[in-house]
Amino acid sequence: MPAHDTRLPLSRRGFLLASTGAAAALALAPAPAHAGARRPFGRFGSPAARLTPQTLYVDPKGRGDHTTVKDAVTAATGSGWTLVLAPGTYRETVAVDVTRTEATWIGASEDPRDVVIVYDNAAGTPKPGGGTYGTTGSATTTVQADGFTARWITFANDWLRADHPDITGTQAVAVKVQGDRSAFHHCRFLGHQDTLYADSIALTSFARQYFSHCYAEGDVDFVFGRATAVHENCHFRTLNRTDLAAAPYGFVFAPSTSGANPRGYLVTRSRVSSEAPDAFYKLARPWVPSSDTTARPSLVVRDTWLGPGIDAAAPYTNMSDAFPWQNQRFAEYRDTGPGARITVPENRPQLTAQQAESATREAYLGDWKPWREEC
Repeated sequence: MPAHDTRLPLSRRGFLLASTGAAAALALAPAPAHAGARRPFGRFGSPAARLTPQTLYVDPKGRGDHTTVKDAVTAATGSGWTLVLAPGTYRETVAVDVTRTEATWIGASEDPRDVVIVYDNAAGTPKPGGGTYGTTGSATTTVQADGFTARWITFANDWLRADHPDITGTQAVAVKVQGDRSAFHHCRFLGHQDTLYADSIALTSFARQYFSHCYAEGDVDFVFGRATAVHENCHFRTLNRTDLAAAPYGFVFAPSTSGANPRGYLVTRSRVSSEAPDAFYKLARPWVPSSDTTARPSLVVRDTWLGPGIDAAAPYTNMSDAFPWQNQRFAEYRDTGPGARITVPENRPQLTAQQAESATREAYLGDWKPWREEC
């Protein structure tokens, strides 16, 4: 996503204690000292009482099969593996390739604040051997495989603009998800720019993704990509910025839906709150990437509370004037809150009741029903 030439100070954020000392945190705090002290894997077994032969236990203190998520993923070759993660901060990058299908990751404490996978690469971070990571390469966690499920885990990228004034590529992805049937339940996604990259493996692939009771925060385009993604009962929070003197501070959604895909992002029964001054954020802008200039970004926000941080008079804007938002597929339905007030009707396209009948999780996800899954 296009970089802002601005820098963001720490503002409210504390510090996350890492193995080497202190690293900048994004709404992160160390897990409570008592978390998992006696039963690091909670109700999900242990290496001595393995729930299934394809369950691996991960614990940074050495009480599991592996001490890092990356090592556990490497060991879990093929399909159908479950990783149970003990409380802790896993400072590493992790990739689940296309061969590791039907994987499940579980935060053992059943509190996403206790299990944190975090790293601090940005798009402009120099790579060993030359070049930079780019937006995709900046991701702390990358999931390409189909059938991935995560529960009670925080995915974070704690790279900060203020710490790297020499870097202009400020996109810093917490998780990039490309697989079909990817589900996240009670997870957190923490970052600033390009936090949650809900995408697909190829332009012609319409990956379905489901986010339930999740929390995502950031400033610039922090939920973006071309997936068919349903966000249900989720909380999106826009961050304050002291480096900018005027609005807008950023944009919540930046879909890049393929023109051939009838459905992009659906946000339902959710809420958008803000740390920033009133009306300093746009709800969305369309991303038409250079790799797919036929994209027609699609976003429906329905039955959702929009806080005062959203600019109610002009909630949408262009990323490029060559692709005006009015030519894309943006719409709302029965939204509430101060950020949902319709003061300029032409700036707030609304679904009819009949159109809203097709804007449901069932219509978007088809025969896949992840809301029925139990852990």
